[in-house]
Amino acid sequence: MTTSHTVLTKSAVLLMAACFPLLPQRATSQPATPASDPTEGTAPISTTVKIVIAPTTVTDKSGQYVPGLLPRDFSLYDNTKLQRITQDVDFEPLSLVLAIQASSNMEGLLPKIQKIGALLNDLVLGENGQVAILCFDHRIKTLTDFTSDTNQIEAALKQLKPGSSSSVLNDAAMAGLRMLRHQPSDRRRVLVLIGETRDNSSELRPRDVLTEAEFDNVIIYPVDVSHMITTLTSKPMPPRPPAVPPEAQHMPDGSVATPTTQIQNDNGNGNWIPMFTEIFRGVKGIFVDNPCELYAKFTGGKEYSFATQNKLERVFSDIGDDLHSQYLLSYTPNNLNEAGFHEIKVTVNRPDLKIRTRPGYWVAARPE
Repeated sequence: MTTSHTVLTKSAVLLMAACFPLLPQRATSQPATPASDPTEGTAPISTTVKIVIAPTTVTDKSGQYVPGLLPRDFSLYDNTKLQRITQDVDFEPLSLVLAIQASSNMEGLLPKIQKIGALLNDLVLGENGQVAILCFDHRIKTLTDFTSDTNQIEAALKQLKPGSSSSVLNDAAMAGLRMLRHQPSDRRRVLVLIGETRDNSSELRPRDVLTEAEFDNVIIYPVDVSHMITTLTSKPMPPRPPAVPPEAQHMPDGSVATPTTQIQNDNGNGNWIPMFTEIFRGVKGIFVDNPCELYAKFTGGKEYSFATQNKLERVFSDIGDDLHSQYLLSYTPNNLNEAGFHEIKVTVNRPDLKIRTRPGYWVAARPE
C-alpha cells in the first residue's frame, strides 16, 4: 500500500497562498499569473521556477528512519500531476544558522544552551559543516560568522547574556536567512530557532520569513521554550512604587505601615500574577497561529521543545538524525501554467511507511 503525505486542509492552503513563493531559480518562459492575496488586497508579482526541491523524510511504523531508497522508489505529484524526479541527493555539507532568544526571561535557560557547542559539530553539522550563531532580544547580534571550529562555536555561546524583555523572533529569523542566502548553492541551508514561539516586537511578519526561506531553500527547525517556563525561571521585574506611599495608607488602629505590612496588604501576589496571566494566554494561544509551527511545517522541518539539559541534548541529536536521513527530491514542474498554490504529494512504493515533506509552494516572486 502506498503511503502519501497528508493532504492540506482548506485553511492551510489559504495560509500557504498568503505565505509561499517558489524556489530561487527562475525560468525565462511560461510566466504564471497568481491570484491576488486576499490578506493583502494586492496580487503578487508573477514568475516561474525551474527546479523545485522537496526535502523528504521517510519513517517506518516505529518512527525509525528508512535509508537506502532510490529516486525510482518515489512518486512525486505536483497538483496531482506526476513529475519526473531529476535528482536525489541524500548528503550535502550543511550551513546552519543558530538563532537564540536572549531576552531577560531566558536567563535561567541560557546556561543550558551554552553547553551545546560540541553537539553541533558531532551530531548536526557532520563533515564539512559550518554554523553561524546570532542572538536576539529587541536587537539582533551576530556572535560568530560561519565556522566549523568547535572552540570558536563554544566561545560564541559563552557570550550569551540576557537582555531586554522584547523578542524579535521574525526579524531574527530573517537575519539568519539572509546569512544563509550568501552560502554556496551546493550546501544545504538550515535555520535553527531556539526560544519562545511568540514574537512581540518584530517589524516583519511570518509571511516575510517564509517567503525568504522558500526562495533560498532553507529548512527551519524551531526548538521551542514554554513561556510558562521562562516566566517561572526568570527573575521577576522590580515592582513599581506604590501609588500611595506606606505612610499615607490606612492602617488598623495601633499598627504601623512598613514595607512588610504593605506586602501583607497586597496578599503577597506580586510574583504570582505573571503566572496566572501566562496560563490564560496559553489557553487563548491554542486558537492563534504559532509562527514557529508554520516555519517548520511549510519548509519541511520539524518543531521540537525542551526544558532540561538532557532534553536539549536529545533535541539536537534528533535534528542531526533528521537532517542526515532526508532525501532531497528535485524536479522541474511540468505544469508551470497553473497559477497559485501548488500542492506537493510524495508517495513511496513500500507499504506502511510515513512521509514528511514540504506541503507545496506558491507561484510568486521574491519581494525586492
